[in-house]
Amino acid sequence: MGSVLDDPFLERHFRGHKDAVTCADFNPNQNQLATGSVDRTLMIWNLAPKARAFRFVGHQDTVTGLQFSPSGRLLASSSKDRTVRLWTLSLKGESSVLKGHTAAVRSVSFSHDGYSLVTASDDKSVIVWSVPRRCYVYSLSQHTNWVRCARFSPDGRLIASCGDDCSVRLWDTSTKCCINTFTNCGGSVTFVDFNASGTCIASSGDDSCLKIWDLRTNKLIQHYQVHSGGSNSLSFHPSNNYLISGSSDRTVKILDLLEGRLIYTLHGHKGAVITVAFSRLGDHFASGGTDCQVLLWKTNFDRKRYRDVLLQHSWRSTPDPLPHLSDIHPRTPHAHLHRSQATGIQFRRSVMAAESRSTEIVSDLLYGTMIATTENREAM
Repeated sequence: MGSVLDDPFLERHFRGHKDAVTCADFNPNQNQLATGSVDRTLMIWNLAPKARAFRFVGHQDTVTGLQFSPSGRLLASSSKDRTVRLWTLSLKGESSVLKGHTAAVRSVSFSHDGYSLVTASDDKSVIVWSVPRRCYVYSLSQHTNWVRCARFSPDGRLIASCGDDCSVRLWDTSTKCCINTFTNCGGSVTFVDFNASGTCIASSGDDSCLKIWDLRTNKLIQHYQVHSGGSNSLSFHPSNNYLISGSSDRTVKILDLLEGRLIYTLHGHKGAVITVAFSRLGDHFASGGTDCQVLLWKTNFDRKRYRDVLLQHSWRSTPDPLPHLSDIHPRTPHAHLHRSQATGIQFRRSVMAAESRSTEIVSDLLYGTMIATTENREAM
């Protein structure tokens, strides 16, 4: 069995979108991955081998964001067509349309109970919707420029939002008031999200920086500048110990938040990486970008107890306590930090050629096209 330091590898390779892939999310049931695209469609990829993929058509412009409901029975999507759609996961691909924004809608997020939805828009507002009633509830409107992203906290008591006014704002859902604003950003903030415990938020920006704030102290506790281009998306590992980010520099970066350092750089996309997302169990993550590709990566972070991993890797000489949320601050540097750099993973020509010879096929149900997948992997 692999350890926490085993290299991530490419497990599946999905093709079907006809333009840039802008968003991705895993179904809580672990059997599906949804992606949205500039081609105005959503794809539902079934992760079982040789299973069919489904294409949902309805938006009139770029699909900018999507998320499965906690039950996995609904899929919400946002679009530049100014609408939000709630899709039922059936062969018919039926959806309800929510209208209220006056400009492009950039993101969509469910509350933990699935009863509310929050969206962010270029109209400078954040709107909360009722899912059962399919209607507008209230809006939050202190941003002074486009709002790129909004997310509920895991307990539903807070909303974090960010945008082109170079700020991250924190809202109390009971009072509907902005209770904190983080402004030490070097440019537009492209994405924000809570960790699984809800005590920290992370943001990405077009200044290429990744920042993590502790909401218990309202202070910036980690700051990474690991990309050479703007950072477009991020995702916390369910353990809170790792963070992945996708960038316009064509790479996916994996950060170890306990040690406060970059541990992997993944190369595979031929253009900007626009979206990244961990699965609910953290054993997979997906990436998508301007090359129209969806890559499914396999990892086994935290599969073993952390102390067992330390024993297996003698150069990780300091036996740290078991990781937990309050330990998210960078620790005293370990001995191996002076001898180990970020590991790069790239696809060689043999790997790319092997993908085209894969025996696993996904069929596009609506369009009848064949979408090759691959089990091939190779680590540099």
